[in-house]
Amino acid sequence: MTTVYEARRSLLKSYLTENNIAAVMITAPANVFYFTGFNSNPHERFMSLFIDTHADKNYLFVPSLDKDAAMQVSDITTIIPISDEQIPFEVVRESIGELSKTVGIEAKALSYHLYNSLLEFFPGIEVVDVQPFINKQRMKKSKDEIAKLRTAIEIIEKVLEEGIKKVKIGMSESDLTAELEFLMRKFGADGASFSTIVLSGEKAALPHGSPGERSIQKGDYLLIDFGVIKDGYCSDITRTFIIGEASEQQKEIYDIVLKSNEAGINAVQAGVPLKTFDIEARNVIVNNGYGDYFNNRVGHGLGIEVHEEPSIHEKNEQIAEAGLVFTIEPGIYIPDVGGVRIEDTVYINEDGKVEVLSTFPKQLQIL
Repeated sequence: MTTVYEARRSLLKSYLTENNIAAVMITAPANVFYFTGFNSNPHERFMSLFIDTHADKNYLFVPSLDKDAAMQVSDITTIIPISDEQIPFEVVRESIGELSKTVGIEAKALSYHLYNSLLEFFPGIEVVDVQPFINKQRMKKSKDEIAKLRTAIEIIEKVLEEGIKKVKIGMSESDLTAELEFLMRKFGADGASFSTIVLSGEKAALPHGSPGERSIQKGDYLLIDFGVIKDGYCSDITRTFIIGEASEQQKEIYDIVLKSNEAGINAVQAGVPLKTFDIEARNVIVNNGYGDYFNNRVGHGLGIEVHEEPSIHEKNEQIAEAGLVFTIEPGIYIPDVGGVRIEDTVYINEDGKVEVLSTFPKQLQIL
């Protein structure tokens, strides 16, 4: 029986053959996981899936300390450990033999050091970037991937539901962050999908600020942007709250961002350029006079990585199609005052219908 990973590799091999690419060396951990089932961060050590299309052989090179783990989950039969004192490409060359043709790489993932090492041990090769094809392949999510994304979203929404009950005036952003990350583990997450963002008051104007020792006060904005990873797939949600009592300006800004979020989601459909979703969401903010306070894209793809293709920005002409999963997350960020962001995850299903995978309430909540 063909595994999901074999099927994915088969598509990749067809692309390589059609483009006269003799082999591919995949080094991005997310892509190694996508094609093998082995999910690991090798840190500074070398890890790679090497596919020789001519010999029809697959090799998974892993740090020695990861060999047993790889053997337990990967469907690759040839798993080759590399110990810390070995030279990685020396092991690669001894394992696969000589190469003198075109080799595919991921240009964004391959470091300059590894690139030079590759050419040192295989001087006769020519490299070509296959990352665009892999990105396109990963963009279209399978039913199994959607199920895993739903689970990650369910966990983070349960964390948010319980976590906001713990908010108290006087507690620090760091304290609340710790409470939220404890709940992630309690509810079954494998970990956070990125560094949790908890920002209060004027700090909520920092789209990617870091939680610190600032105390939560009455009248504050409280922006929470976080996610979990579960079975290799990520969630990402943002909700903004007001502490104690909301001013008229806070209510106005929140209402505009909510309308922007809804406009972006309502614009989603297959067959139109991705830029449409950004433009529709952005127009709501611009037309209400806050255009200068929303200066980033409206969304990004979500899957094995918390930020992956496609990028939902106002110049992306790529056509939306079934299988895509991405966020819609407009915001208004006013320096020294505060900010609001509302983020949901959207899926264009196999029938071309739009599903909003996140379900946490979006009406303004006063904590």
